Amino acid sequence: MRRFDYSFLETSIPANIVSLSTIIADLRAKGDFRKLQYADSYEKLRKKAIVESIKGSNAIEGIVTTDDRIRNIINGAIPITHDEKEISGYKEALNLIHTNYEHMDLNEDTIKALHRMMEEEANPLEAGQYKSHDNMIMEYLPDGTRRVRFKPVSSKETSQAMEQLLLAFYEARQNSNISDLLLIPCFIVDFLCIHPYMDGNGRLSRLLTVFLLYRAGYDIGRYMSIEGQINKYKESYYNALEQSSVGWHENKNDYTPFMVYFMQILYRCYKELDETFMDITLKKARKSERVEALLLNAIVPVSKSDILNKVPDISVKTVELVLRNMLKEGKIVKIGSYRDARYMKKIK
Repeated sequence: MRRFDYSFLETSIPANIVSLSTIIADLRAKGDFRKLQYADSYEKLRKKAIVESIKGSNAIEGIVTTDDRIRNIINGAIPITHDEKEISGYKEALNLIHTNYEHMDLNEDTIKALHRMMEEEANPLEAGQYKSHDNMIMEYLPDGTRRVRFKPVSSKETSQAMEQLLLAFYEARQNSNISDLLLIPCFIVDFLCIHPYMDGNGRLSRLLTVFLLYRAGYDIGRYMSIEGQINKYKESYYNALEQSSVGWHENKNDYTPFMVYFMQILYRCYKELDETFMDITLKKARKSERVEALLLNAIVPVSKSDILNKVPDISVKTVELVLRNMLKEGKIVKIGSYRDARYMKKIK
């Protein structure tokens, strides 16, 4: 039987993951402040994210319909096709998380309830029930052939494996030296390796991701579609999962590839949110102020061409003047030279 142990998260975290988590924490703090300033804009983002999340998570599994039908289903339209029933179920489960996460905890009842909501219209006999026979995670190749990506836990061992997984999660969550944020991708890898249901494991794992982020204090899934970002980088998602599942049954797997992928997706969501409000702020500022704001708020070094692409209505001459003045005043530093030059805020 697989042994679940997250104690390595106390000490064995790669530097790039720690660095990403620090950046994400900074972006989250900005977002929390902006919510007070731009309530109307956040409400628009929330409505957009719901559509993109439902669409993205289902599209990963080949479950599709039009954006208009998704909006209609969100607004109460009766699903007609099997795919629409799957989409409607995901909508219901996601809505429960968004509206009631504070009163929910991660346990078997919650996981089964989310699966039941997600599948009861499309697969009522399997909804909320652990798999009754063994399953496999397969990949369909371009030439039409198949290969087994991973063989999950057997149906006989599923209940015990889920119990042990949750106990390990509870133990790690009580350890103040373990980051809740880093615990999430490790739990998701293990959940998917168990693959407790005959259908819906991938979509359920993404619902659990949004839920666990909420519980860890990260509400980004309300305003930016995490599922949409995963769908956008779907190949990297599958590759990271496969890499992190090698040696899983022998307790020799490495969670790092999927942890890195998870943090990159989270970073992209927060960065997109940050850029959305940078655009709102920049539209209200003078040209020189807009360039300066871009430089001072950049998380990574930016080039002159990056700035010009972001503010195409501002001339090269104006951008160069602002760069010179900010360098002279010590507000930014220059990295590299000539065409490879990048600029970023000076760290005091």
